[in-house]
Order: sequence, then structure tokens, then C-alpha cells
Amino acid sequence: MSKICVVGTGYVGLVTAACFAELGNRIVGVDSDAEQVESLRRGEAPFFEPGLEGLVRRNLEAGRLSFTQSYAEGIEGAEFIFLCLPAPPMANGAADTRILRSAVRQLAPLLAQPYPVLISKSTAPVGTCANLHRLLESIDPRLGQVPVVSNPEFLREGSAVADFMGPDRVVVGSHCASAAARVCTLYAPLRVPCLTAKLETAEMVKYASNAFLAAKISFINEIANVCEQVGADVTEVARGMGLDRRIGKSFLRPGIGYGGSCFP
Repeated sequence: MSKICVVGTGYVGLVTAACFAELGNRIVGVDSDAEQVESLRRGEAPFFEPGLEGLVRRNLEAGRLSFTQSYAEGIEGAEFIFLCLPAPPMANGAADTRILRSAVRQLAPLLAQPYPVLISKSTAPVGTCANLHRLLESIDPRLGQVPVVSNPEFLREGSAVADFMGPDRVVVGSHCASAAARVCTLYAPLRVPCLTAKLETAEMVKYASNAFLAAKISFINEIANVCEQVGADVTEVARGMGLDRRIGKSFLRPGIGYGGSCFP
């Protein structure tokens, strides 16, 4: 059993906390929103996701899951710290990583040897994890020893719990091989491939995956426009394409477009 601190109890953070608790770990979720923390302590999820509230309540009762506003309380004895914080687009379209950087600044004075592994699950530009490591080092040169890991999430709204517990793969990036191996060990009970790579490679896997899925949706919508002009049935065209194993049927459903927090 590992002691894990999850910073941020939004969509990704709460699913991560509840599922790791279900796998037998001791989890403390940290959030600055006092009302949300109190709600979670009562076993009430702030949003609907199938199966999530049941996981939260079961693991609260089992003593494996707790919530706090205090960083100090959250990281006490923690072997791993997951950053599950938003990096929303700014007016110019660039990702705003200030929330991530603020969290690292608050954590830095509390970190002590043996240093925990700091893991980012946030969807943020390639190079963000390396920048967070440099930020730690600038605060205190000794914190350059803190291993920083990228562990992108691939959760879909409506099936996030199932996606976490039965993923296609786990991606872990770090310049510290031993830290990457330790993070892979957390996912070992899921019995799925764990791809380890450089920090930048892991961050790029997330962006490339999002871009490819968006491209498939955009492509089939363009094909739908052509189908209307030539009298073809786009549903059957997509079915015919999807039967090709090289293409696959997922994300070939024409419609009004796509959404979700990651695509922007």
C-alpha cells in the first residue's frame, strides 16, 4: 500500500484519488475549495460520473480516502504527489500553467527527504514538467533531487472510472528511470502495458492522441459533407471504413462537432 497525495479534486483528480484508493492505497485529496472538501468528506461527488460516488463513499468508510485543504496534511508521509490541476486556454489560445506553478510553490517548502515523486496528470504543453522541475530547483537547489514525472490521463466523461480501471495503456515519462518504474508499480494491479519514456515524449503522447482523435472527427464530418453532395450514406461509409482494422470504428461518427476540456 502506498501513501498518495492528489492535489486537485476536480474531474481527473477525484477519479484518480478514488480509483487508487480502490486499488488499496492510502489517498489524501487536497483542494482549496472548502465547500467541495466538506462535500467530499460526506461522500458527495461534485459532478456525476457513473460509479464514482460509490467508490468515494466505500473508500471513505474503509479509511483509505480522505480530503483536506491543507497541503501539509496532504503530503505528510506521501510517497507520490499527483498534480491534477487545470491548465485552461488563455485568450491567445496558449495554455495557462499558473495554477500548476502556484501549487508547486506551495508544496516546495513542505518537501523533505526522502523526497516524494511529483507527478503531473495535467494536460499542459510539452516542456511543462521540465519547467516545474526548474521551478523547484530555483526555490531551493536541493529540490532539484525531487523526481518529476509526466503521467497523462486518457479519461472520457461518462466512462472515467472504467477508463482508469481498464486502460489501454499507462504512459509515464521521466528523466529518472527509477521514479518512472515506481509510478508504473502503482498501476501494476491493472495488468496493462506501462510505456516509460522521456518527460517530453510522455507529454507529447497526450497531445498527439488528442490531435489524432480530433482529426478523425473532423475528417468524418468532411466526408459527411461530400456524401450529401454525391448521394452517399455517411453512416454506411463510416461503417465500411471502421471495419478496416488499420482505421477502426471509434471517432468516426459524424455530428455537430466535439468538446471536452482537453480538445481546446
